[in-house]
Amino acid sequence: MTDLQIPTDPPSTDSVKQPERVHLLDWTTEELASWLVGRGIPKFRAAQIQRWVYQRRAKRFDEMTDLPKDLRLLLDGHFDLFRTATAACQQAADGTEKLLLQLADGGRIECVLLRDGPRRSICVSSQVGCAMGCVFCASGLDGVERNLTRGEILEQMLKLQHLLEPDERLSHIVMMGMGEPLANLPRVLAALTMAKDSEFGLGISPRRITISTVGLPPAIDKLAASDAPYHLAISLHAPNDPLRNRLVPVNQGIGIQAILDAADRYFEKTKRRLTFEYVLLGGLNDSVQCARELVQLLRHRTAMLNVIPYNPVPGLPYLTPSPSAVLQFRRTLIDGGVNAMFRQRKGDEIQAACGQLRRLREREPQVVSIQSAKTS
Repeated sequence: MTDLQIPTDPPSTDSVKQPERVHLLDWTTEELASWLVGRGIPKFRAAQIQRWVYQRRAKRFDEMTDLPKDLRLLLDGHFDLFRTATAACQQAADGTEKLLLQLADGGRIECVLLRDGPRRSICVSSQVGCAMGCVFCASGLDGVERNLTRGEILEQMLKLQHLLEPDERLSHIVMMGMGEPLANLPRVLAALTMAKDSEFGLGISPRRITISTVGLPPAIDKLAASDAPYHLAISLHAPNDPLRNRLVPVNQGIGIQAILDAADRYFEKTKRRLTFEYVLLGGLNDSVQCARELVQLLRHRTAMLNVIPYNPVPGLPYLTPSPSAVLQFRRTLIDGGVNAMFRQRKGDEIQAACGQLRRLREREPQVVSIQSAKTS
C-alpha cells in the first residue's frame, strides 16, 4: 500500500501557472514533514528522505528505493534536489579536490575537499565573491554579488561528500571559502544546523566545525549570542593596524583591538579555543618584528595561530615567503610562547586558494587544465 494516490486523469494544466520548484536543501526536516503531512503522507517519510540525501548520498529522487514510486514522482515534480552544475573539478597529487560550481543564476562559487591522513575536511563558500577586499585574495577582486542560500551552502557540502569513496566520511567543515560567513550569518547557521544533525544530517560534531571571519565585532557578538557551538577563526594577517589597514581594508574604522575584544567575549561565552589565521606574505608581514608583535597580542590568550604561506594569485604582486623567513618567523613565535601551527600548503597546482579557480575560469579559461565532471 502506498502513502499517496495520484489521480489517474489529472486535470489539464495548460492554462494554469505551474508552481515554482523548490530547492529541497533550503527546507528543514520539519518543513518537509509539514509539506508531506499536508498531502496526506506520513511524517516519517521526511526523515527517510533526509537520510537518503545527507547520509546515503543520493543524487536523485529515483535512488530513494524504500520510498513509494508515486512519492518519488511527486518529489521529483516539486523539488530540485541539486541546483548547481559542476563547471570544473580539479585534483592535486596530495588528494586535494576542488569544485567550481555554477549556480542557477549563473554565479560561480568554489569549494574544496582536503585529505590529510584520516581527516576529510571541506572548505565551503558563503557568498558569491566577497566584499571584504583583502588585497591578496582572489575571492574579492570583483566584489560580492550576493549571499548564498541555505541550500546552496549545503549543496557544496554534499557535492564534496560525493567525491569520497564509500568508506570515506566527512570529518571537518570550515566556513572559509569565498565570502565573509558572518555577513551571511543566518543562512550559514541554518546550513550548519543540518550539517551537525546526527539523526538526519551529516553528523559532523560542532567541535569539528569552524566559522572564519575577517573580524566583524558586532557579528561576532551575534554569533556568540546564538549559542552556536562552533570554533571561531579570525583572519588576522597583520599584527598592527597600519599594516592590516593595507592588507584588509575593512579593518579601517574597526581596529585590531576591537576584534580581539570581540574574540575574547566569544571565548568567554563558548569556552571554545580561538584560532587566528595569518597568511604569510613574502616581504610584507613575514618579518621577525611582525612575529614579535604577534607574540604581544596572542601569548596570553587561549588561542591557536595558524600560519599559512601564501598561495600566489595570477595578476597580484604578492609572493610566497622564503623558507628562511618562515623558519625565523616560526622560531620567534615559539620562543615567545605562542601556540602556533604552520599549515602545509595543499593543492597549489589546482589553484586551491580561495577564488583562484573561479577567476581563472572566467578570465583565462585557456590556461586552466581541468578534468570535466558530471553534474549530479
